[in-house]
Amino acid sequence: METAELQIRDYLERLSSKEPVPGGGGASALAGAFGVSLGLMEGNLTLGKKKYREYEAEIRDIQEKLIRIREDFLQLSDEDEAVFLPLSRAYGLPRDSAEQEGIRRITLEKCLCDATDVPIKLMKKVVEALDLMEKLAEHGSRLSVSDVGVGVQFLETALNGAIMNVYINTRMMQDREHAGQMVHYAETLRQTGIRKAQDIFDKVEKSICRN
Repeated sequence: METAELQIRDYLERLSSKEPVPGGGGASALAGAFGVSLGLMEGNLTLGKKKYREYEAEIRDIQEKLIRIREDFLQLSDEDEAVFLPLSRAYGLPRDSAEQEGIRRITLEKCLCDATDVPIKLMKKVVEALDLMEKLAEHGSRLSVSDVGVGVQFLETALNGAIMNVYINTRMMQDREHAGQMVHYAETLRQTGIRKAQDIFDKVEKSICRN
């Protein structure tokens, strides 16, 4: 069943079971979905208010983009499950002969690359979402801006969770140069995202903690 169709309790039961999916990758994508949902909440609480009328068109544009990103996060949660299954089967391929060993090595390498692509795509979406959350922190309703602060923490969790899957998959790759390139790209995305998230959080915190 697709992640979007599951009840929260059902999903948590699946997540806590001994089954390998859903796992940390899918949960990280859901953290991203929670994060942008809080951004959408801030936007909805801002729209229609006279005080923020000059930002109305911008907020509507942000809302549309966040809705699309939320759907992307849900899709990536399902993709994470989809790429894990062939990877788990690849580990179990026979290697009793040189031919079998070669087939296993090629198959495993492809599956590892596929399994690494998904969290990297997730990280790119997180950085994209953070750019939009930053605008909400600046132009959204002051009465609910704390939700933007909470949302960016969810997005940072998605970022940190995704890179764990990059690390766990690239360490098994035979092509060390390609693995290194993927790790470097992921770490660049993570550093960019963490700086953005921390900056947004600090601004929100400062705006709501004034005496």
